[in-house]
Amino acid sequence: MKALVYHGPNNPVFEDKPKPVIQKNTDAIVKISKTTICGTDLHILKGDVPTVVDGRILGHEGVGIIDEVGSGVSNFKKGDHVLISCITSCGRCRSCKKQMYSHCENGGWILGNTIDGTQAEFVRIPYADTSLHHIPHGLEEEALVMLSDILPTGFEVGVLNGQVRLGDIVAIVGAGPVGMAALLTAQFYTPAEIIMIDIDANRLELSKKFGATQTIDSSAGNERVIQKVMELTEGRGVDVVIEAVGIPATFQLCQHIVKAGGHIANVGVHGKSVELHLEKLWGHNVTITTGLVDTYTIPVLLRTVQSKKLMPQQLITHYFKLSEIMKAYHTFSNAAKEKALKVIIENDL
Repeated sequence: MKALVYHGPNNPVFEDKPKPVIQKNTDAIVKISKTTICGTDLHILKGDVPTVVDGRILGHEGVGIIDEVGSGVSNFKKGDHVLISCITSCGRCRSCKKQMYSHCENGGWILGNTIDGTQAEFVRIPYADTSLHHIPHGLEEEALVMLSDILPTGFEVGVLNGQVRLGDIVAIVGAGPVGMAALLTAQFYTPAEIIMIDIDANRLELSKKFGATQTIDSSAGNERVIQKVMELTEGRGVDVVIEAVGIPATFQLCQHIVKAGGHIANVGVHGKSVELHLEKLWGHNVTITTGLVDTYTIPVLLRTVQSKKLMPQQLITHYFKLSEIMKAYHTFSNAAKEKALKVIIENDL
């Protein structure tokens, strides 16, 4: 089969690899229909994820058709249409029993990391019964690819951890795919205002179509953003601020615009240390949360897509064939220039 393979920093190769086989009776082999690229994949290609070794097939998102199941798989059979969770869960360990699937003792984020991933014609899914989801008839595949990772990430780590409530003023720092996912799912709770903050004018304009009530261009620096947020909130700050970038400057901004009694929900992946201003926050009753996505909300999100309350296909800007995956990476890597948000890669092989 063909697959995108990591051969060290800045060296991905689209090449032939052996088709995966059942290794344990709880495995399933899925023929990929559609997949996508995540910001984490770009970090891997930069060499930022040391657990990814030479020869690894990348990717942790996708939908497909089951090609084969192990003898221990009871919930799925050959021919079933399935959504792949980016998080593999055994369903039995202590973490899984707490719905902390990202910390599964036998799984977690392993696809495209410590085992071969989804940017290929076929993928092996361990613990298939608890790591796959049936796709209801009639739903669009490309919309559901967004439910593998970014939608549950924005929802769980941003909206739910941030405890967004009716009438809140919410700020989202970062209008990338995960920030947009937080924007879409925050509206489940009817906040009064959602302020989107980013340096990309195109993404800010797009966020208005997705439900942002205010946008702030942060290219002028944090001081200007803080001033604007305070103008919009009568000097109080926001009830919830969702950090969806992962750099020191944006985390610092969050600390300056959250109100007393508010929540900072960190979603961004931080590669460097940040300053925590406890001299400002210690008496402000501020809650700061962090987290990895656990994907426990996928069933709920599936139902909201089915009822058309959530339309994640809005996040898709570009379409490619699997044979064009190198072009897809180029586009996604140059998102601002290409006006890219999420890309869909269809298996055409």
